[in-house]
Amino acid sequence: MKYRFLGRTGLKVSELCLGAMTFGGQTDEETSHQMLDRFVEAGGTFIDTADVYSQGISEEVLGRWLKTRNRDDLVIATKAYGGMGPGPNDSGNGRKHVLTAVEASLRRLGTDYIDLYQMHVFDDGTPLEETLSTLDTLVRSGKVRYIGASNYSGWQLQKAVDLSRQHGLEAYVCLQPLYNLLDREAEWELIPICQNEGLGLILWSPLRGGWLSGKYQRGMTGPIPGTRIDDATREDLGEAWYAYDNERTWQVIDTLTAVAKELGRSPAQVALRWLLQRPGVTAPIVGARSMAHFEDNLGAAGWTLGEEEMARLTEVSDRRLPYPYDLGVRFRRRPAV
Repeated sequence: MKYRFLGRTGLKVSELCLGAMTFGGQTDEETSHQMLDRFVEAGGTFIDTADVYSQGISEEVLGRWLKTRNRDDLVIATKAYGGMGPGPNDSGNGRKHVLTAVEASLRRLGTDYIDLYQMHVFDDGTPLEETLSTLDTLVRSGKVRYIGASNYSGWQLQKAVDLSRQHGLEAYVCLQPLYNLLDREAEWELIPICQNEGLGLILWSPLRGGWLSGKYQRGMTGPIPGTRIDDATREDLGEAWYAYDNERTWQVIDTLTAVAKELGRSPAQVALRWLLQRPGVTAPIVGARSMAHFEDNLGAAGWTLGEEEMARLTEVSDRRLPYPYDLGVRFRRRPAV
């Protein structure tokens, strides 16, 4: 597995990041530890979790495994925002909650420091200056090494960058957005901001809950029972069947399947590889409920898609730009990077 710098920092991370969202929930502790062992064996160093995953159990499962490893060999990322209790200050990005949340994450992880601490979503109830100054204090204290954001809009991310610069505060070094062959809206503002400001990109749901895994093919009339897409459909979540059952999705999947067959790869490996070769990307976050699916995802590392295959996938997954992004392309004076 290869390694990449996280944005403009001196921190190197593996080109695949292991997502621990299912740990302690859909994936039991024994299987979670097997995945972690296999990830490290394959050269992986970058692991992402969050305080709300399985209500903190994900961090606990990861923490017990960390005790068997050399902590400094790994880059551990977690996130804060979601409420872990009923109190009025048990959620959000305010100083009181963030300071409480980071101490709780450190206890669950069984570590003295967090390599990358991310704000899980934007908090419109807390001034950004308060959030950023609190994170700056955490970095200066040594409890956190780097800070990042997830699920920010373009203006929110740019404002955070500008405020950090204006006040001399520790700045976000990366963004964790939704990005895959079916969801490319991050290209409109978020990815250009990250490229312009030197932020790394860690991508969640790179297979969109299984849509791009190879399990779904044209002609199907509903989600496979017991899968993440089935769960999402019943719970009205983002990757639900009704949100993606359309001609564009099936055209993308048709092309993805064809390219995978030509290369002797799985559709999941090709979908992940496309992301790894997109501008500005640091690492997609891979996660699975089973070892078999996880092994398949690991196969995205160590090879390269050709220009022709990249172009086919990029073209079929492209979509008409809305205003004002369409004008930006028409009047562009510099070549697109």
